[in-house]
Amino acid sequence: MVIALSVLDLAPISSGQTARESFEASVALARAAERTGYERVWYAEHHNMPVIASSATSVVIGYVAAHTERIRLGSGGIMLPNHSPLVIAEQFGTLATLYPGRIDLGLGRAPGTDQNTMLALRRDNSSADSFPQDVLELNGYLTGHTRIPGVQAVPRPDGPVPLYILGSSLFGAQLAAQLGLPYAFASHFAPDALHQAVTVYRETFSPSEQLAEPYVIAGVNVFAAGDTATAEDQRTRAYRARTRAMITRGARGANFTDAEIDAFLVSPAGAGLANMTKYTAVGTPDEVREYLLKFAEEAGADELITAHHASDVDDRLRSVELTGEVMRASK
Repeated sequence: MVIALSVLDLAPISSGQTARESFEASVALARAAERTGYERVWYAEHHNMPVIASSATSVVIGYVAAHTERIRLGSGGIMLPNHSPLVIAEQFGTLATLYPGRIDLGLGRAPGTDQNTMLALRRDNSSADSFPQDVLELNGYLTGHTRIPGVQAVPRPDGPVPLYILGSSLFGAQLAAQLGLPYAFASHFAPDALHQAVTVYRETFSPSEQLAEPYVIAGVNVFAAGDTATAEDQRTRAYRARTRAMITRGARGANFTDAEIDAFLVSPAGAGLANMTKYTAVGTPDEVREYLLKFAEEAGADELITAHHASDVDDRLRSVELTGEVMRASK
């Protein structure tokens, strides 16, 4: 089975690391992905999260693009209800003009943050209601077929900026199918509706100018290392840190031990959080390849976008390299 492979870089700011160091690590990761045959690297828009540095997503894309040569770069995704479609068209039109043939624009409708920060973004609970119309307006600017009389996005690149709909529910699947756009499912953190959403998308897909056949990208977590025990240890440490960050958010002074975190994850209260990482490949390159190929087949995915979570930057880069090399060898 031939499967395209990509990376979702969450631009993490690890303990003791600065945001600038996180950006430098993102450049190193994109270069590693470029060397080992990945299709693209995407960055996600998150706000008010001290451990994620990609809030100004288009700026991060431009920085990494300037330090790489060929690999596609894009958003996974831009949370469009946080923005004016015109502004996003201007930003990504600029990126695609500077880096032609290398820029993707993945779009989501979630806020990418908490309630208070959503309000600070000048967004309210009804902002997502116009998401389908906003996608069409944005596409009009990028293709030169504006839906707002007299308004154009400048610059408009010579080539296309492909759009992708991101989602974790049937809504995104239905919208992507209706608009004839590729669909990326966030199964790396919201696994429950994956199979149903892919089925709905494929069964209701309508061809468009951008895409003749349905195209599915599925998210999956990866910890690849030289031996299984090392990979398992990296997963344990990374998921403990992730859980600790999520349950202590806003609770100053909270300091849970590893044993308390482990107990929480196997408790009824922690079941939902533990389930978020249901789709995780762990082990040697061969073990990771076996998992990814099986996952892609069961998910009906044309492409996998891998999220590498090892806490140490070198471990994360090695996971990207090992996975890329073993998957390239299997083609």
